[in-house]
Amino acid sequence: MFDLDRYREILDTLTRNKSRSFLTGFGVFWGVFMLVALIGGGQGLKELLNNNFEGFATNSAMVWAQPTKKAFKGFRKGRKWELEYKDVERLRQRIPELNVITPVLFSNGGFAYYGDRKAEISVKGQSPDYRFVEEPQLRYGRYINEMDMQQCRKVCVIGKKTYKDLFPKGGDPCGESIRIDSIYFQIVGVDYRMAQGMNFGGEAGTMVILPITLMQQVYNRGNEVDMISVTGREGVVMSRLSQTIREVVAAAHAIDPTDEQGIMVFNTEVLFQLLDNMFRGVNFLIWLVGLGTLLAGAIGVSNIMMVTVRERTTEIGIRRAIGATPRMILSQIISESVILTVVAGMSGILFAVLILQMLQLGNTEDGIVKAHFQVGFWTAIIAAATIAAMGILAGLAPALRAMSIKPVDAMRDE
Repeated sequence: MFDLDRYREILDTLTRNKSRSFLTGFGVFWGVFMLVALIGGGQGLKELLNNNFEGFATNSAMVWAQPTKKAFKGFRKGRKWELEYKDVERLRQRIPELNVITPVLFSNGGFAYYGDRKAEISVKGQSPDYRFVEEPQLRYGRYINEMDMQQCRKVCVIGKKTYKDLFPKGGDPCGESIRIDSIYFQIVGVDYRMAQGMNFGGEAGTMVILPITLMQQVYNRGNEVDMISVTGREGVVMSRLSQTIREVVAAAHAIDPTDEQGIMVFNTEVLFQLLDNMFRGVNFLIWLVGLGTLLAGAIGVSNIMMVTVRERTTEIGIRRAIGATPRMILSQIISESVILTVVAGMSGILFAVLILQMLQLGNTEDGIVKAHFQVGFWTAIIAAATIAAMGILAGLAPALRAMSIKPVDAMRDE
């Protein structure tokens, strides 16, 4: 049954020790604030980093040519070589574990023009299958399709930054034509992909994507391929295929199959695993620091309550003499401790949520939240339960001391 008079008495006791209660409560407040803010901040940081790799298949790999680092079969070290379209078919025939195998072409930077406006761009030639490696986020229109490839249509998909530079008033640009060098291309789509940490051939926002067959003709690239992108079938671990991919390509170009620098195989699976492991460590550190700070606050509460019990020895003795049971004394001391920690702790949670909300509002673009700097509902519940539990533990030792006070000893001290 709720005893209003008893809780008024507890509040009066806390009020009489305003300075002491404030200092104690601030320790708990800061501990809870640190815990919640670190959890929410860690979550937002993880989401920001994940945005840098958004859209990339986690079981993909990129293969490209670099000058050899090892001499092989009479060829000197440092020999330059190029991937070719036949390598795509070689990989398809000899490595059945691969699902998507698609070539990619790049061009040097240039400018795209629309009317009197221009935008700095990077041109990329792709096939429709590339969307399974790097998923587009189409704001308008469509992606490159098979008909574009077969007929070598002069069409393109433009990136977000290019779209904003050429069409500052917004609207659907599909059907409009832009000029790159002296050739006009019709826009069929706008890709709003936000990935910035892992891009090949240029920044995602400045990319202009052409059908690879068209780019092959327009830029006179012949059978050269700048990069081959692959993905593994379901259940396939790409890191186990990296050396096999290198061996297949090396055999066709007379390159030492152990030359990891000459044939570069970039495995995205390793990168994603690295990020996961890093954030496991970050989360452990967050909980360690947060709970350590919270524990320090709880110890402060316990010490202050111990001092309070010592100062109230006579009062407790008199209450025992007039009939107060040990259970009543225990309940009062623990209640004071719990109220102090819960009030300070909930204030810390609310303040942390407010700060995290401000961070989240500062990470929006075009009305879209780029990272959610907030804690989940159950995380807040666990934090509140932890606060209450620590309040009970912090008041337990002072309460046991108060219970051990004998009325006769209290009167003698007085």
